[in-house]
Amino acid sequence: MQEKVLAVLADINVMLATHQGGAEFVKLDGKTVFLRLTGHCNGCIHAIATIKGYIEAQLRAQVDPEIVVENVKN
Repeated sequence: MQEKVLAVLADINVMLATHQGGAEFVKLDGKTVFLRLTGHCNGCIHAIATIKGYIEAQLRAQVDPEIVVENVKN
């Protein structure tokens, strides 16, 4: 499953880069994906919306409907 997650994150990072940000994969534990937001996404007021509304939604649609995404703070 990690390979699928990384492939989807690569596509997601293309979009996040247009906002001068990114999502760095930290680890996969079961069906929980731990990410660190980078660039302008780190600390942005829309970070939760990005993680839950976009990244988690994409991973659930493309990898597994039970995936949960958690943000790892620096």
